[in-house]
Parts: sequence; C-alpha cells; structure tokens
Amino acid sequence: MNQWEWNVLEEKEQVDYVVIGEAEVRKGSRVRLHPHEGGDIFDLALRGQIATVESIEQDYEGQQHICVVLEDDPGRDLGMMRQPGHRFFFKLTEIEPLPEEEQHERKKALPPSILIAGIGNIFLGDDGFGVEVVRQLADRISPDSVRIVDFGIRGLDLVYALQYGYETAILIDAYPHGQTPGTVSVVELDANEAADSTGNVLEPHNMHPMNVLRMARSMHGPLKRVLLVGCEPATLGGDEGCMGLSEPVEAAVAEAVNATEALVKRILEGESIPGSHQSQ
Repeated sequence: MNQWEWNVLEEKEQVDYVVIGEAEVRKGSRVRLHPHEGGDIFDLALRGQIATVESIEQDYEGQQHICVVLEDDPGRDLGMMRQPGHRFFFKLTEIEPLPEEEQHERKKALPPSILIAGIGNIFLGDDGFGVEVVRQLADRISPDSVRIVDFGIRGLDLVYALQYGYETAILIDAYPHGQTPGTVSVVELDANEAADSTGNVLEPHNMHPMNVLRMARSMHGPLKRVLLVGCEPATLGGDEGCMGLSEPVEAAVAEAVNATEALVKRILEGESIPGSHQSQ
C-alpha cells in the first residue's frame, strides 16, 4: 500500500446505511440479489438468492457497493468475519431489500466475541512466540465465542479481521520493552492512541501491533478492547535470522497459554480485566 492509497483510505467516510427504494439498508439487513445481465458469471449464478448485508463499502471513486453473505452458504460465518470466498459485492441497483416482516425471519448465528491473534515471524527467532502460543491454544480453547488465528506476518489480514466487531481482541506477540527475556506481560492497547499516532504506513508483512491498530482504526471499524499478551524476546534472529525460540522464551510459552486461557475465562464470565501486569 503506497502513501496515496493510505491517504485515500484514511479520508474515506464510513457508510452506515443506504436507501434503496424506500428502505434503509445497513449491516444485517436481508436482501434478495438481482445481478445485472452481462455481469460476472459467478454473480449471475446468485440471482434470486437471499443474503445478509455484511458491510457497505465505498471505493476510491466514491461509488458505493453492498457486500453480502449468502444465507445458505455453509461458510457464511467466515463471510461475516470478512474472509475471502464467502463475501460478494453488488451495486445498489442489484439489491432488493426484503419487506420489513421478513427482515427478522432468519435467526442470526451468534458470532465469536473474542479474537485471539498470533503474530510473528518464525524465521526471526523469538519473534515466532505468538505463532507457537496460538498453535497450543488451538487444542485447548474451543468455545464458539472464541476465534483463534495464526496471522503470522499477514498484517493486512489482521487489520481486516479487526473490522469484524469483536468485543475483545487478544494479540499474542514478542514484546521488547526492556524486561528480562521470557517475561510475559498482559497490556491493554489504546486504540485511540494508535489512531492519533504518526507511525509508518502499514506494510503487508509489518506486524507492529500499534501500526496494525492505527490502520484498523482508520478504516472506521468497531475496534473495541485490544489486549496484548507479550513476551520479552532474547533474540530476534540477528541479520541472518534463525528458526526456533530461545530457552527463556520457549519456557514462557506455557505461561502465556495459561494467561490467555485465564483472560478468555474472565471475559466470558464478565469479570474485569486488569489494565496491565507482568510476570517472570
């Protein structure tokens, strides 16, 4: 993403709803699809299908598009998480809002409320900490209300995931902040501070948490509480890089797994979470 694209993205206004006919269409509205003749063959195959509006997007030229998820798609929950392959874009003239009495017929599946995101590059020593932690968490946390993803170095994917509206996002990453290597810290990140910062434009493989939050905030998504479970690294691989965690960071993985499980339990039970703490 170059500077011009970044500036356009930051200046783009959020679209909460559009009016089609006499009906307001917004996220969650149920619509029937009427793709135009001569359009994409995949879109034409969806003629007459019922879908749910996932978002209303505006391109660089100011044109509005309706992003929908098919109600009969077995992977519709992935579409509501803004994952590719399960979201479809249509012009306003290709959308028919369903009557008011049909808007609430389909009961929406309860979406995940917590995102656990592993961050890091496994080729840079202890930077792979977050990747290893979420790998172990995947076998230990199973509630439908929790989504666990190894984002690795896919910064833009994490930015888009944060647009989904999770009540809490837990980022797990190496966290250099002058402590003894292997120190595990839980820190609440300030999304507003990230939005006001003047950090570098996010590169596709630049996963600094504050840069990720800055871009996510600029896209006007419902960014709520963001926690960081971080570990002080001993080495980030040097000039040539290296695979594998150092001994103190390897030993800290289990502690981070336990800390994350405890956070999830407290969040789901409605308990308060301390702003930040650390242990060695």
